[in-house]
Amino acid sequence: MLVERIWPDNRLRNFHYLVACEQTGEALAIDPLDWQLVLNTARARGWTITQILSTHEHADHTAGNAQLKAATGARVLAHAEAASRIGGIDQGVQGGDVVRVGRHTELQCLDTPGHTMAHICLLAHGDTPALFSGDTLFNAGAGNCHGGGHPQALYATFATQLSQLPDATQLYAGHDYLANNLGFTLDREPGNAAAQRFLDDTRGVAAPQLPVTTLGQEKTFNTFFRLQNPQIIARLRERFPDLPEAPTPEQVFLRLRELRNSW
Repeated sequence: MLVERIWPDNRLRNFHYLVACEQTGEALAIDPLDWQLVLNTARARGWTITQILSTHEHADHTAGNAQLKAATGARVLAHAEAASRIGGIDQGVQGGDVVRVGRHTELQCLDTPGHTMAHICLLAHGDTPALFSGDTLFNAGAGNCHGGGHPQALYATFATQLSQLPDATQLYAGHDYLANNLGFTLDREPGNAAAQRFLDDTRGVAAPQLPVTTLGQEKTFNTFFRLQNPQIIARLRERFPDLPEAPTPEQVFLRLRELRNSW
């Protein structure tokens, strides 16, 4: 499997992705808002875009679909329950479905509600597993729930799916919010040496050159994976006196998400 992370340098700080089969050069475009840049990148690599996948229905992930489809003839895939809101979908997918690219590249669909209630993440298995997480999971952060999502559902996605994936899984998120997210971690857990070190190492690094993190790394500096950390809990109880002395992970997650909304 070949992966190209594409940076359109727009104000929304999107990432787009191409996933290609090494044998055939067939490629899947994931959330290609800047469709012309995605198409030009594929052509430069000698790849043919045969499929397009929208992780969810928000326009900053879907607005390039129609033009890229017109230019390539590619089939458009999305969560079956979001298809009517997106429009122009050729195939609705759901959790457990497999998207095949070329001869040997396979991506498993994960049904990951929270940011929206019809959100797909794609998981590539193998020696180096990879997760294309859309707006569910960011580097050092979690998606918001403002545009049709629900924080309880997002917590369940983290607790029952994302946290269970192999630590070696590489994370390909839908946007770059790394610096702000690390700042939030350090605000909630000032003693987090891993977060401080990663922030120092990436300060001033342009988004296209940012390192691809693994879920193992995320668990050391992503607050939304660190729900039983004593310092995080203690500082949350200062802000939310009604929080129990021994809160559940869900209670911690929901208060963290609430704080991040206005941080």
